This record gives sequence, structure tokens and C-alpha cells, in this order.
Amino acid sequence: MNQILVTKKIYITPELKRKKKIYKINFILSIILITILFSIYVYAEYDRNKNEDVSRDILNGMVIEEKKDTTTISSEDEVWIIALDGGGNEQTETNEKTNVVNNEQKNETNKENKINQNSQSQLVGKYKASNGKTYNTVGTINIPSINVNYPILTETSDSLLKISVCKFWGADPNQVGNFCIAGHNYRNTRFFSKVPNLVVGDIIEITDLYNKTLNYEVYDKYTVDPQDVSCTSQLTNGKKIVTLITCTNDSKQRVVVQAKEV
Repeated sequence: MNQILVTKKIYITPELKRKKKIYKINFILSIILITILFSIYVYAEYDRNKNEDVSRDILNGMVIEEKKDTTTISSEDEVWIIALDGGGNEQTETNEKTNVVNNEQKNETNKENKINQNSQSQLVGKYKASNGKTYNTVGTINIPSINVNYPILTETSDSLLKISVCKFWGADPNQVGNFCIAGHNYRNTRFFSKVPNLVVGDIIEITDLYNKTLNYEVYDKYTVDPQDVSCTSQLTNGKKIVTLITCTNDSKQRVVVQAKEV
């Protein structure tokens, strides 16, 4: 018996004790790290849920205001490339601007937009949310096949993309031209996460602030590099086009879905 006890004492060497201590420290650090990461995930989900609640409030509480739109598009107009994946808590706009189309396309775009605008009064939906901020909308989008129903905010920025889908470029809702809408892909059911699942023939419903709803049928879906904004071209031959833009699930490219009025 004494021999066994002595053998055990010899077996538990200082080196083994040191390794056990290191193991305990690493285990405790791992638990702390997992707790921190889980807390970050829970907060991110809470923040996203809160933002989506704001989006639902906007959808239900828009106040329509008449606004004189004197905007014209010049040949110097450019568009920001926006991070659309929503994978982190802070998405930033890239520092590099990319021209939307070449000069010839822009000249044609100017003509179409001037005809559409024609110095007429346009409507802007407004909603003051519980966070004290007022959000402007141009209409709503409904895609029954993927259960999407959101207000469309008038401008695209990283902060607005966290609230709802946004007008990225082009014509106004249900007007001649290419109405481009951007939205985050959170790889769940929020915003444009399910847009990559759309197929040719699916219907997109756009309702403008005159309460007019038009149906658009998906006719094309493809992926492009983030810097490629050719899908925003306004050369539609007098047709009404809707273009949806979001990121791929790996955030490396952009998914583009285009639909035409039916």
C-alpha cells in the first residue's frame, strides 16, 4: 500500500502540475471568451430585432407629405458602394466612389428622369420613430414568395440599411426607369436575406405613396462584384424595372434580381 502511494506521488510531477494549471487557465479563458462572444451575438440580435421593429412601425405609421422635387441628375453624379452583408455590428461605406454609368448612358438617364420629374409635386412618407428619428420613405415592397414586406427608405446609407431596405438609385416607385433597392442579407429572414432564393417568375409588389400597387415579375438573377453597378442603368426603353441588390451569403459578391412590370 505504501509503495502504491509513493508511486502516485512520484507520478504527479511538478511538470504535470504546471500543465494542469495551464489547462485550467486556458479552460477559464475559453469560458470567458465564449461568454463574451455569446453576449455580442445576443446584443446584435437584439439590435437587429429593435431595428426591424422600427421598420414595422414605419410601415404602419407613415405620414404622407407633399414635396416639391427639383432634383436633377448631372453628369457628375456618383453613387457610394455600400456594404450590404450586415455580418458585423458596424458596416462602413467604402472610401472609393464608382461612376454609375458612362457619360452616354447618363445623358440618356437625365432625359428620362427630367421627363418623369417634370417639376411635379411628389409625396414623401414620414415617420417619427420611438428613437426620436424621422424616416422618409418612397413606398413599400412586398414579395409574397419570401415573406418580405418593408417600407422603402428614400436614401441609402449604412445606418438606414439597418432600419429597412432603401432606394439605392434610379427612378421613383412605379415610374418609367430602373427603381433600384438595396437591403442587408443577414442570412436569416430579415430584410433581403431571402432575395437570393428568388426565381424567375416570382412576383414583386411595389406600392407607391399614391397607394398604387404594381406587380413586377422576376426575369433575371445574377451575381456581380461589389464595384459593378451596371445593374443600376436607367436605359429601360421606356419600361418600368425593379432591381433588388443584396450580398451573397459569403459577402464576397452582390446578388442582383431584376423584375419588369406585368
